Amino acid sequence: MADRSTARLVARLLGLAAAMFLFAVFVMPPLYDVFCEVTGIGGKTGGAARVRDAGVDQSRTIEVQFVATNNGAMPWEFGPRQVELRVHPGEPTRALYYARNPTDRPMVAQAIPSVTPASAARYFNKTECFCFNRQPLGPGEEAELPLVFVVDPELPSAIRTITLSYTLFDVTERSPDLVAKVAAGAAAR
Repeated sequence: MADRSTARLVARLLGLAAAMFLFAVFVMPPLYDVFCEVTGIGGKTGGAARVRDAGVDQSRTIEVQFVATNNGAMPWEFGPRQVELRVHPGEPTRALYYARNPTDRPMVAQAIPSVTPASAARYFNKTECFCFNRQPLGPGEEAELPLVFVVDPELPSAIRTITLSYTLFDVTERSPDLVAKVAAGAAAR
């Protein structure tokens, strides 16, 4: 009788662990997006911004730092080409990130941005960003990932440094169409 109840307990615990994993991978990212959008906190930046032309404020210089991390077991090499840039508010600026798929299979990634301090997020406007779309790469393939942004001249003067951080997620299983496209392209070579 004890073996049966132990087996049931183990099965329930394994089921709970699997449910927690699925919740963390598939449910939490969209919930986090909604939470940040509704509350305006968390340092999340929005999609492509329409930047008003207020001119460039040559009297101020803002240091923009670039950071990159991989989520969980994401095997890609991923990082910024520059650690920091000094920009004038209102000045369109281009930066690059690098990604390489070291595996022997096609993969698809999605980068999720965050801005620190969180109060600067609404003043950090991306006009072009690799984070707007999923990034497919074939086995051993690498890519330069462009980012174009403008720091709004209305940024409070107390903020002198902004850190832009990207976390790269493996979304291969949720992107079968992109995987097929990358695989077909690799087979054609």
